[in-house]
Amino acid sequence: MSNVTRARRQVRLSRALGLALTPKAVKHFEKRPYPPGEHGRARRRTESDYAVRLREKQRLRAQYALREKQLARAYEDARKAPGLTGEALVEDLETRLDALVLRAGFARTILQARQVVVHRHVLVDGKIVDRPSFRVKEGQTLQIKPKSQTTVPFQVAAAGAHRDVLPAVPGYLDVQLEKLSAQLVRRPKRAEVPVTCEVQLVVEYYAR
Repeated sequence: MSNVTRARRQVRLSRALGLALTPKAVKHFEKRPYPPGEHGRARRRTESDYAVRLREKQRLRAQYALREKQLARAYEDARKAPGLTGEALVEDLETRLDALVLRAGFARTILQARQVVVHRHVLVDGKIVDRPSFRVKEGQTLQIKPKSQTTVPFQVAAAGAHRDVLPAVPGYLDVQLEKLSAQLVRRPKRAEVPVTCEVQLVVEYYAR
């Protein structure tokens, strides 16, 4: 799939879910803040509880660019964890390596962050990790490997070029952007994770 096709799909998905998933989608979404298709402008009929929950689940899934099986598995793990299931779900997803690469500002979108990991540009505690789903533990450090740091995309990232389109660095990450290094200093808390989602509706969707 070409980058242009992928970008268009993200714009359409953004409009369908009611939130901008990428910086490029922001301006398109501002121009057309309604779902795609010929009936997109029409006022939405009263939605069923199922439809509302489904959309919220899709929102969460899209923000982490997960497959349905991945999100369902994460939900099952969260259900067994202590505390509120919805909060545990987001807090666990936020420790994914690709999510933290994005939060640190090493990439501009979650899909770019995933490519960075898959293409073996990221070290965790000095060792290459190429699985986007890898869960980073408290105290672990992620860094763009030295050889990759010399390339233009990462020099651009180190200069802070992505910070203008990303949320502020959350408190659970200690980022040294010029060194393309970040440490997960503690487990994320749901309230500080920059994800738009009513997590209780996601829990209700899976618990139905």
